[in-house]
Amino acid sequence: MKEDLSYGRDHTFIPAYSFKSGNTAAVLNDVWCYTNQIVNVIFIGTPETGFVMVDAGMPYSGSALLKAAASIFGDGRKPEAIILTHGHFDHTGSIIELIKHWEVPVYAHELELPYLNGEKNYPEPDASVEGGMIAKISPLFPHEGINIGGHIHLLPEDGSVPSLPEFRWIHTPGHTPGHVSLFRDRDQTLIAGDAFVTVKQDELYQVITQKVEMNGPPRYLTTDWETAANSVKKLEELQPKTAVTGHGQPVEGSELEEGLNSLIQTFPSSAVPDYGKFVKE
Repeated sequence: MKEDLSYGRDHTFIPAYSFKSGNTAAVLNDVWCYTNQIVNVIFIGTPETGFVMVDAGMPYSGSALLKAAASIFGDGRKPEAIILTHGHFDHTGSIIELIKHWEVPVYAHELELPYLNGEKNYPEPDASVEGGMIAKISPLFPHEGINIGGHIHLLPEDGSVPSLPEFRWIHTPGHTPGHVSLFRDRDQTLIAGDAFVTVKQDELYQVITQKVEMNGPPRYLTTDWETAANSVKKLEELQPKTAVTGHGQPVEGSELEEGLNSLIQTFPSSAVPDYGKFVKE
């Protein structure tokens, strides 16, 4: 029987781009960052060992993501799995196209499943939140849940990451209930998702130019700021040496260390907006 995979009714193309859009950067010899419009999709692996894909980009970007994978790993190669840091539209925007093309399993945290099996919708983006132009136009962004049926699987309870034996997943909620980040202890490599980002994601100019600036999760979609702050602290305690975030450029070394430390120290004023429907009075 043909499975009924579906996006939400508000699934639509979002005409937003940064100057890095379409670029593929080798962060490490086995970690690649592909910028899909304004979001990063990460590939972990090598042509020799195979690879895993982290997140699934913007709506209607399936062909671009397939080309990016082929440019790194070769034509006809497919990932062993797709790991979702969370289910927002810019991280699952082309997941159905990828599932249909590759027929690979998809993994996410248990608390994200209702948004990936058609049971629940995310809260609508908050246009009232303190922030720039991107925040103001955020009601145009899709927020309804999607349904990828039997293709979605729970991440293992022991913290392991399927097909990535050196990585472990870490629950980093706040931006969404089931948000996860990935960490490799051997070289202290962090795939942060949107737990924190390296660009001021609500400011249009910053998004376009991709100026590196350590920030909390995108304001217009973050629903629990106290939990989000604790998640950043959790990641900082890992002392990552290299970090790839869901938005913005990869960072490493002292820039990452000092940036994370500063973000933690100033989180209530620099990350948490002064007002918005998810901000506690």
